[in-house]
Amino acid sequence: MNPVKLPALYYQQFDADYARDVPAESYGGWKTGDIELAPEHTAVVMMHAWEAGTMEQWPGWRRCVEYHPRALKILAEVFPPLLSAVRASPMRLFHVVGGRDYYSHLPGYKNTLKLAGASPAYPQVAKDATYEAQDKFRRAKVFVGERNWPDVDAGWKFLDFAPEARPVGDELIAEDGHQLAAVCHAHGINHLVYIGFAINWCLLMSPGGMVDMGRYGIMCSTIREAVTAVENAETARTEREKQQALWRVALNFGFVFGVDDFTKMVKALPKE
Repeated sequence: MNPVKLPALYYQQFDADYARDVPAESYGGWKTGDIELAPEHTAVVMMHAWEAGTMEQWPGWRRCVEYHPRALKILAEVFPPLLSAVRASPMRLFHVVGGRDYYSHLPGYKNTLKLAGASPAYPQVAKDATYEAQDKFRRAKVFVGERNWPDVDAGWKFLDFAPEARPVGDELIAEDGHQLAAVCHAHGINHLVYIGFAINWCLLMSPGGMVDMGRYGIMCSTIREAVTAVENAETARTEREKQQALWRVALNFGFVFGVDDFTKMVKALPKE
């Protein structure tokens, strides 16, 4: 299959002008350009798009994970047409999971294990009384807060794929970078386009996220409308953390695509 072209956002991080008070203000900044993409070497990755209950079920969880309403909107409005287009095309769709075992019975995960074998273990360092005290302080004062833990712990036991993000058939499922890399090697994938939650947290740093896959030399991009971010009190109103994360993706990992451009490109691919 021949490469295709589609518009992509990228960030021009040069040239700093040291005659200015703030040299970086002369950077080119966000720009749009047409890039080539090889569909047979590209896969969409659905990561951590979870069904995690309602506000009424686990209010404590919602008090500390504020992006839930934005995620629900993306699940309902963005994912269905995007995933339908990808599934009707020759482009592959992978799933990255985590949190608890809600997936090991599925054929896509069993097939991944056949490709990947056992994942490496990471022996944990010994914890002393000071460490335990620090951890207790953070759990109570930083995240998720003392009164919220019972709801988070209870809700975590019911974690599952969101209905809109559930794997279809034998779509491959990976729980870490080792497994996802094995899947990429087996199918000749060198470019992953991530969607899911959250772009500045799981999609970057969790097992199977962009930091992991960058170590294997895989380019990692995202679709702007198909992600949201963990925000804080100072950033949530304007979703500044999402903007910062998109910049990080564009600068360090790959490109930022628009959902309409990406969907149009996928729909135009010749059927196998």
